[in-house]
Amino acid sequence: MGGEVVHLDDLATHEELFGWTGRFRDWVLEPFSRGEPGRVHPYDWNTRLFGPPRLVPAADVVLVEGVGGGRRAVRPHLAGLVWMDRGPQESWARGRRRDGPPQTAFWDGWTVAESRHFAGDPSRPFAGWLVRECPEGYEWLPGPAEATPPPPARHAR
Repeated sequence: MGGEVVHLDDLATHEELFGWTGRFRDWVLEPFSRGEPGRVHPYDWNTRLFGPPRLVPAADVVLVEGVGGGRRAVRPHLAGLVWMDRGPQESWARGRRRDGPPQTAFWDGWTVAESRHFAGDPSRPFAGWLVRECPEGYEWLPGPAEATPPPPARHAR
């Protein structure tokens, strides 16, 4: 079984941190629906330009990785949703440590944008699995979507 990864950081921009849905549809979903490879033009966060296309073969498994990957517009196309269960404050602190003081303004804007995104389009309630970091590595747990009982069965006459 082969697999590919689509990084949502390659589709987002400084101006459109969460405005990548159209690019995801055009560059990945539509070609895949025709049995063709996708073509992602990775965004360069330093030059603030999209780069040359990178081929994304249609594979048995394609992992869509990044914040917002479980958004309402994308969920119908997903076989499953995994949520990295880490609090926003911890995630933001980790990003700030990683990127350092030169990216302070970016992270100030990011935290506001991410909070707004999840307030209007939450993903966690739809996750079938949760992944939590722990001292031994990671825990893989059933998510909220798995804990929700299915709706009552309908019977046609």
